[in-house]
Amino acid sequence: MNASIPIRTRHLFQELDEMLLAKLKSLSWEEWHCRTLAGSWTVKQVAAHLLDGNLRAVSMLRDSYFGESPGRTEGYGDLVGFLNRLNADWVTATNRLSPEVLTALLESSGKEYRNLIRSLKPFDKALFSVAWAGEQESPNWFHVAREYTEKWHHTQQIFYALDPGNHTLLSKRLYQPYLETSMRALPYHYRQMDRPLGTLVKFTVEGEFSQTWWLKRGKVGWQLLPFSKVVPSAELTVPAEFAWRIFSKGIVPNEAVEAVVFRGDRELALHFLKALAVMA
Repeated sequence: MNASIPIRTRHLFQELDEMLLAKLKSLSWEEWHCRTLAGSWTVKQVAAHLLDGNLRAVSMLRDSYFGESPGRTEGYGDLVGFLNRLNADWVTATNRLSPEVLTALLESSGKEYRNLIRSLKPFDKALFSVAWAGEQESPNWFHVAREYTEKWHHTQQIFYALDPGNHTLLSKRLYQPYLETSMRALPYHYRQMDRPLGTLVKFTVEGEFSQTWWLKRGKVGWQLLPFSKVVPSAELTVPAEFAWRIFSKGIVPNEAVEAVVFRGDRELALHFLKALAVMA
């Protein structure tokens, strides 16, 4: 798959924001405090985290203000630890805010955030690389697509906590760009899976729509392909309602394996269940 072909997501941010705000404005006090799949966070705390994303992005990318620095890091784990601490500090502080204040701040900051996203030139170098895809440098379009996956999966965590049967966000219009972006994690995720050159793995996500991706072992590692006519060494079919949970650490592999169907090389197929498209 040509990594230079952008995944279009900018036009979806406002639609996603409006759906989130409509949902939050309809919640009862009890619903604000429902537990989500985001660790121990409640609906209110996930909403607070989304607000943090808006404010930090505008501060850093628009105003060049970075606040705290991670200092010297020795690798991916150190960076994740720093981000987890920032996230926890913010969520603790926003426990003081009412749901009404939180919703109003999400609405106002969302406008500034979307203006920022629209101002970025797609093929310029992004300020932050997409680390979960193994990139040291990323173009802005990939950074924006990564930001979309963040907003999408946290919004979905809220919707799922309130009603697991609500598949509004699993529509092709909103979910396909999330999947397309998250699948870019696979070449890096499979980097230590040693197989002969030309080995193929076929992944299919099935739900309101069905889409397939192929992963091929090449001379310089694994490469994501849009299609192939070659018989794969392994195949994995994942229900749509589970794919996002796998990528966002919302289900453990031992549970996910009960929901998927695989053929061929078991180790190769089921390695997908440990893939992450989040900083974790």
